[in-house]
Amino acid sequence: MDIQEIVQRVVDEVKRNMNSPKNDIDQNKEETIYFPQERIKGVDKPHNAASIERAQSITPARIGIGRTGTRMLTTSYLQFLIDHAAAQDAVLRDVSDDFLQNMGLHKLETRASDMKSYLMDLDAGRKLSDEAINYLEKNGEKGKDVQIIVCDGLSSSAVEANVVDLLPALIQGLKLKNISVAKSFFIKRSRVWVQDEVASIVNCNLVISLIGERPGLNTDESLSAYMIYRPTEKTVEADRTVISNIHKDGLTSVEAGAYLSDLIEQMLLAKCTGVSFAQQRNNNM
Repeated sequence: MDIQEIVQRVVDEVKRNMNSPKNDIDQNKEETIYFPQERIKGVDKPHNAASIERAQSITPARIGIGRTGTRMLTTSYLQFLIDHAAAQDAVLRDVSDDFLQNMGLHKLETRASDMKSYLMDLDAGRKLSDEAINYLEKNGEKGKDVQIIVCDGLSSSAVEANVVDLLPALIQGLKLKNISVAKSFFIKRSRVWVQDEVASIVNCNLVISLIGERPGLNTDESLSAYMIYRPTEKTVEADRTVISNIHKDGLTSVEAGAYLSDLIEQMLLAKCTGVSFAQQRNNNM
């Protein structure tokens, strides 16, 4: 169930319960229901309001939302349903072709032919389709320092919310450091490890994947950046560096672009990523 369906159910329920003729609603007229953006403070006459405010200030979890009898308040319940629907939409909805066109991102695909195979078969999202391999072999920019990949992962919403600002900031930051950057592209239904195959085809020094994180009930717009230096068949997760929680309430897109460009510069000098890079970095401090 998506957000529009939830809101429509609420509207229909309101219409059924309104008996006064003056409150009749035209069936063809759309009604917008607004929910508060601020944190809900639903505890009636709390013994320690300060402790609730402090708890709410340090976590986005649903704390101190109050209750009516044994159930949560209607506003809290509806917001929960909306957040849950948004999380589902983020996984199941595709990044729009208009968005990719506006960003100048050519679309490639993995071996996951549909969402079911993507969710059930991990390897399908880690391997490029034959068409994608052929495209990169013929059109990919080879031998650059950095290859940037945009991936939908588990949240198309994260891509559309962050890449508009993040990608230009990242590219600009790298070019200001005289780091060569290959033309970016988008991979549909992709997982992190697909970057290894891409790196082997374009022969870059470092590949970075900007990929949608698994959405939660606090945000469906969180993006991660996975980086790997010269991956091989022996590459493991410990060889990757990840920066997560890139979104408007975490590490903002523009800040992430600047930070990632600095980090990539250090990785290229160190010629490693992941645990090896972290250890080398700590030893130099």
